Amino acid sequence: MILSVDAGTTGITALVIDRDRRVLGRGYQDFPQHFPAPGWVEHDPNEIWSALLVAATAALEGIDKSKVEGIGITNQRETLVLWDRETLGTPRRAIVWQDRRTTSICERLRDVDVSNTGLRMDPYFTGTKALWIAENEPRTWRYVEDGRIALGTIDSYLIARMSRGLDHVTDATNASRTLMYDL
Repeated sequence: MILSVDAGTTGITALVIDRDRRVLGRGYQDFPQHFPAPGWVEHDPNEIWSALLVAATAALEGIDKSKVEGIGITNQRETLVLWDRETLGTPRRAIVWQDRRTTSICERLRDVDVSNTGLRMDPYFTGTKALWIAENEPRTWRYVEDGRIALGTIDSYLIARMSRGLDHVTDATNASRTLMYDL
């Protein structure tokens, strides 16, 4: 069996699927979006984590958990999350893929060649959000630079939480949407 997790923009869906592709368990939990300024969209990573726990618990109800052989995660790939590598706490809300606060950064960098990423300079992608934090939240960014704070996409945050901080990983499909991955 596999626990399949869809970490969407407004909620988490969890399914338990067997080798014959039958859905044996299902759970869903929504979480709020936050709009602190016009054009800004944020998520509280702790609310996403809590939603995952609720959805997964519901999906696994009545299932022999020892039979679950793996977990698959699909997610909103362009959302940027920061977390403390030791405590797994989050210093700020995640900046969601819909957020447009980095428009001026993209205009300033419009002539930068990012063709090696397969993308174009746009606020949609994770890299511009990381640059915004570097320029606007220097105290937080110092912790990123010294390695205490990790940054990544939703999947990497959830994996870090599930592994109790042992793993900080993603895959090429998520990394390719960051504007920081050389194809």
